[in-house]
This record gives sequence, structure tokens and C-alpha cells, in this order.
Amino acid sequence: MHALDRAGLLTSFVNTTRKELADLTPPDLDDLAWDRLDYLGWRDPKRDRRAYVVLPADDGPVGVLLRQAEATARTRAQCSWCQDVRLPNDVVFYAAKRAGAAGRRGDTVGTLVCRDFQCSANVRVLPPLAYTGFDREAARDDRIVELQLRAAGFAAAVLGG
Repeated sequence: MHALDRAGLLTSFVNTTRKELADLTPPDLDDLAWDRLDYLGWRDPKRDRRAYVVLPADDGPVGVLLRQAEATARTRAQCSWCQDVRLPNDVVFYAAKRAGAAGRRGDTVGTLVCRDFQCSANVRVLPPLAYTGFDREAARDDRIVELQLRAAGFAAAVLGG
């Protein structure tokens, strides 16, 4: 993912009101390892069930305001983006208003994602040796590409594509 400054981050959001954007608490952008991120995601430290994600797209980054569902799953859910079945972290349901008129009418899109957005780190862990001759590095590279495609698909869904 390309590095963003505060202004670039704020202008990327496609489904927020001016008030929601003014209330946004960004992470420390200078401390991020941008070359190891497939997207930027963080939870709002001031609002318990609010989170943000900035996803790369062909026309520039797409920022999305997410709201965590109040209900919790009874069983362990799998992250829709990194699809790691060995995760120790929580997976939660996030919903996002669609961009534009659809979002103003109340249309939403949702996804199951790692609660604290660890997907980029998860897919970079070498998978276990599945069989003799299994190419773990190629499998890891495939997981990174698949994460990027799933995240881009979510951005397209928010944009109405």
C-alpha cells in the first residue's frame, strides 16, 4: 500500500458525513510499515464499535467507516479477508454504508474481518508444511494476493460496484 499523509487519508473516505470525518481519530501514520500493509485498518479509540479501513483501488485509496455489530458470534468465525483458520485473534462483523445516494438511503455492505485488522500480518506468516515439496513461500505470496483481491472487492462493494 502507498503511504498516506493525514490530508490524503481524510480525503479518501467515501461513506462518511462531515461530522463523522471531523470526529475521526487517525493512527500515527509515520510509524506504519506501509510496504507490509495491504490495507490500513484501525479501531477508533474514542468510540467502541467504530473502525476505519483505507483500501487501495485503481482510482486512489478508498476510505470506509465501519460499524461493528453489537451481536457476537456463538462460534469462532473465519475472517473473510485473510481466511486464516489458525488465528488467535477475534473476528467480528463490520457493516459499512455504501457510498453516495445508496448509503444515504440506508444501503449497507458487511463483512467478517479480524477485529483489529491483523490480516496483512496474518497472510505473511509462512503456512505449515502441507506435504513434502509444498512451496510455503509461493503459498504465502498467493495468500497476500488473495487478501488484496478480497479487500479490493469490499471497496468496490462500498462504491456500488
